[in-house]
Amino acid sequence: MQSIKIMDEILANKIAAGEVVERCASVVKELVENSIDAGSTEIKVELKEAGTKEIKVIDNGKGMGKEDAVLAFSRHATSKIKDEDDLYHLATLGFRGEALASIAAVSKVDLKTSEGSIGTHVIINGGKIKEVGKGDARKGTIITVSELFYNTPARLKHMKSLYTELASITDYMNKLALSRPDIRFTLSNNDNISLQTDGSGNQLKVIKSIHGSDVARKMIKVAGENDDYSVTGYISKPEIHRSSRNNMVTIVNGRVVRNIDINRVINDAYHSYKPDNRYPITVLNIEVDPSVIDVNIHPTKMDIKFSKKDTLLELLKNIVIEAISHRNLIPKAEVFPKEKYENLSLDLERESKIITNDFYKEEEKVLENYLIKEEEPYQVKENIENDIEISRDEENNEGEMPEMYPVGLVHGTYIICQNEKGMYIIDQHAAKERCNYEKFKKEMGRPNVSSIALLFPIIIELSNNDFIILKENMQILKDLKFNVEEFGINSVIVKEHPAWITGDVEYTIRKIIEIVIATRKDFDIEKFNEKVATMMSCKKAIKANTNITMEEMEALINDLRKCKNPYNCPHGRPTTIYYSNYDLEKLFKRSGFDTIK
Repeated sequence: MQSIKIMDEILANKIAAGEVVERCASVVKELVENSIDAGSTEIKVELKEAGTKEIKVIDNGKGMGKEDAVLAFSRHATSKIKDEDDLYHLATLGFRGEALASIAAVSKVDLKTSEGSIGTHVIINGGKIKEVGKGDARKGTIITVSELFYNTPARLKHMKSLYTELASITDYMNKLALSRPDIRFTLSNNDNISLQTDGSGNQLKVIKSIHGSDVARKMIKVAGENDDYSVTGYISKPEIHRSSRNNMVTIVNGRVVRNIDINRVINDAYHSYKPDNRYPITVLNIEVDPSVIDVNIHPTKMDIKFSKKDTLLELLKNIVIEAISHRNLIPKAEVFPKEKYENLSLDLERESKIITNDFYKEEEKVLENYLIKEEEPYQVKENIENDIEISRDEENNEGEMPEMYPVGLVHGTYIICQNEKGMYIIDQHAAKERCNYEKFKKEMGRPNVSSIALLFPIIIELSNNDFIILKENMQILKDLKFNVEEFGINSVIVKEHPAWITGDVEYTIRKIIEIVIATRKDFDIEKFNEKVATMMSCKKAIKANTNITMEEMEALINDLRKCKNPYNCPHGRPTTIYYSNYDLEKLFKRSGFDTIK
């Protein structure tokens, strides 16, 4: 008896929908990408109840004729590729021909489209065409998807909260707007607009519409290229960071993609400029020959594979390091009126009552954007790039920490300095940490560093497991100019240590041995030096609540100014904060304004 049968097309589409249509944001993604591929310059996305009730996408693209409008809902029907060779030269966002069929299989679809003459109106319920007739002559397409998953109760049951769905859609639309600043996007939910761009082609204006003017003014323009890749875009100053990698946007040939290696390299380039558990805001456009990449590895087309990835990662690393080094990165103190903090607290309290903990974990970045927009509505300025460049020029001398003069110490912790530009506050512990860190890194990088014999050798006992690991990696310590040998059962004796170890020698040696044991198989000399230098710099830094003399303050400031990165301690905390003369006058209402704005 025959047991294998060909599936019904509607059943096959429902199965395909499980991969293509995961949630409301998946529908928005597929429909908007179709609008972009149709050459639209204006795209509106209108949601009802975060898309759970209705998703409408309106564009001014080239539209479709009657035959194409009906055929578009057939599985594997596409106008974007014709043969296998086209897969290696993709110039469109969509190409698989599965999206519309999958969406129609699990929802009710109303399509109105026209090439500029007679329009077509198609109605589909659960994958079955109910009506095909004439429609409006307006050039473009209006597609409405309602009652998503109405015929697949299991999928409907597991949809997230309205705020989670809206946050996911907003996040996607934000990234899409960054990838196509030349298109005018509008996103609204229940007639409330949450995103609106002007389609001017200015990516910095889109960044401002998403993150606010404060962030936009602290973005750094970057560019670079090699034989295979060309990279342009913006990265944030180290003082601007978020708790999630979600704000690191990578765009390859106009397509927003996810790539763990790219995010890791960019984040590593910020090392010691920011806390390790925080991430920068970046928008990087990568242009490459389509034959060098493969986007056909997942139905969402968000994952991507690169040929010659190493050259791309090296280029990205160099671009970021070059952009943030040799630049004045002293954060300017923000002066906010009391009302702004009160409004923000009320917003946070309101959101916390209606948004689940799961939402905070998944969509924290989008919530931050909502609050920024509520407290400071975005007003488009044609000359935003010029405004930002002027703002940067008005900062202290770029590329070098400005000269400043200490005038006192607060709480034995913060050094108050001044110059003709304004007032500076230096965290003496963080500043000394940075000075120590760069000193130790330099000493540890010397291949012929000298060693010092211990008057009383140090015996270190270990667990049997740690002892075995250390024995395997004993050469690491010897290369660092340690004279260390086995000493009895599960013990080693240290007779000499490198000259750069000072102070509490035994504590430092024990910590270094712990680091060697912890890194074992993944040992990397550069990362090892990094950890040891960070540990020692903190141990030997000036502690808080320690009063130092004016001469010691001057010496610390001079040493800090000689550092390659004088702006952050090795853990990424700022060493210095700046108040301009104008900010000080504003605080004391001496600037001529009746209120602080």
